[in-house]
Amino acid sequence: MEVAGPMQQIGNNIVQSMSEGLIVIDFEGTIRYVNPMAASMLGLEQEKMINEKFGNLFLMDPDNDAFTQAMLDTVYQRTGIQSRIVSYHTGGEVRTLRMTSSLFTKEDGTRGGITIVLSDLSELLELKDSLKAMEKISSLNQQLNERNELLSKTFGQFLSDDIVRELLESPGALEPGGKKRNVTVMMSDLRGFTSMCERMDASDLITMLNHYLATMTDIILNRNGTIIEFIGDGIMVIFGAPVQTDRHAENAVAAALEMQAAMEEVNRWNIERNYPRLEMGIGLNTGDMIVGIIGSESKKKYGVVGTHVNLCGRIESYTTGGQILVSPYVRESVSAELEIDKEMTVFPKGLDREMVLSQVTGIGEPYDIHITPEGNVPKKLKEPVPICFFRIEGKHITEQTLYGGITAVGDGCAFLETETRLELFDNIQINAGGRLLCKIMENTDQGYLIQYTSIPSGYDKWLKNYMEEAQ
Repeated sequence: MEVAGPMQQIGNNIVQSMSEGLIVIDFEGTIRYVNPMAASMLGLEQEKMINEKFGNLFLMDPDNDAFTQAMLDTVYQRTGIQSRIVSYHTGGEVRTLRMTSSLFTKEDGTRGGITIVLSDLSELLELKDSLKAMEKISSLNQQLNERNELLSKTFGQFLSDDIVRELLESPGALEPGGKKRNVTVMMSDLRGFTSMCERMDASDLITMLNHYLATMTDIILNRNGTIIEFIGDGIMVIFGAPVQTDRHAENAVAAALEMQAAMEEVNRWNIERNYPRLEMGIGLNTGDMIVGIIGSESKKKYGVVGTHVNLCGRIESYTTGGQILVSPYVRESVSAELEIDKEMTVFPKGLDREMVLSQVTGIGEPYDIHITPEGNVPKKLKEPVPICFFRIEGKHITEQTLYGGITAVGDGCAFLETETRLELFDNIQINAGGRLLCKIMENTDQGYLIQYTSIPSGYDKWLKNYMEEAQ
C-alpha cells in the first residue's frame, strides 16, 4: 500500500526498508500506514493494522498500558515533536521502544494526523547493561586479583601452596576475628643463639640464620604447617589452621623429625664456612586454641592464642639440642605409631598438675620417619674440674656464686657434683672458657647429668688446659 499525503514525498521504497518502525494515524484514531518494521516490532500483521482503529488493536491489552497511553497522548495532545521510552510486551518478549511523534500537514495545508517513529532500543540497552556488567565484573576481578596477590604475598612464604590455593578459593577462612580450633602448635629454638650473637660477625650471623630458617621453612610448608612468626632464631608454627585437617598432630610430629634430621646438613653447610654447629629443641602440643586475624586496624596478623600455646612454650623450654618433646595431648591425637626414646615428668608453670613429656624419635606408616638420638656417655676424669656456676631464672643470671666440680665429660654433656640442691631442668651457667650454658637433665649417683645448651668458643681450650695441668 502506498502512503498518502506527505509520505509520497519520501518514497515508498525508502519507507518500506527503514530500520525503524513508522506508523501514520489520523486524528480519528485510524491507522493509515504501517511499515513492515513497525508491524514486526509490535508483533502484528501489517495488513491487519492498516485502516484499523488504534483502540481496537491495543486497548484490550493490559500488559501494554504504557504503550497505549503514549499513543493516545500523541493522538489527542496534537503538540509538536514528542519522544518517550516505553516497554512493549509481545510473544513473551519485552521490548524497549522509543516513540517519537510529530504532526504532518496535508497538501492543502491542513494537519492530517500523527506520524510515529518506533526505535527498538532493546539490543542497545542489553549491550549497555552488558558493558556495565563487564565493567563491574572487570572491577570485581581486579579487586579479586589484588586480594589474591596480597594474600599470596602475605601468606605465600608462610603457608604451603596447597593451603594458599584453598584460601584463594574460600577466603572466608581468613575473615577478621577468631575461631576455636583443635590444632597442634610447634615451637622450636636454637640452643645458645644469644651467645653466638655476641661473638659472630653480624653479616655471618644473618647468613647462617637465614640458611637455617630457609631449610626449616621448606620442611614445615611441605607438611602443611602455617608459620605464625619467626622470633629471632625461634619458629612458631601451627598445624590444622587456617585449613582444617584431622592429621595435624601427625603432620607436626613428622615435620619435627624431618627438621631434626635436616640439622646434619645444616651443620655440614655451617662447618664449610667456619660457622658454629647449631642445635635445636622442638616442643609440640595439641589442644583447642583461638586462631584467626588479630591485631589493630594499622597492623594485623594471623595468630593463635590460648593456654595450650603457652604450654607448648613451656614444653619447648625443657628440650635440649636434638630433642623433640611432645605433650600427652599430642600422643593421644596421633594414630600412627610413635617411637619414644624416654619420658620425663615435669610440673610446667601455670599448670596445676604434673605432666609426662615424651621424647619422640620416630613415627611409623604412612610417614616412616626415624632419627637416632646421639648416645653419649660422659667419660670420668681422673680428677674433678673445680668450677663456679650461677643459676639462670627466666632470662636472668642470679648473682649468687655456686661451686662444684665436673667429674666426667662427654660430647655436649657432663656430670656435675655440687652440694647445691638443683632441680631437673634447671638452667645454669658455668664459667668454662666463657659462658657455658647447661640444663640439668638427671640426678644420678655420679652427680647431676648436665646437657650443654650453649658452648663458648673458649671451652675446648679451657678443658684442654685443665687436662694438661692435671697430667
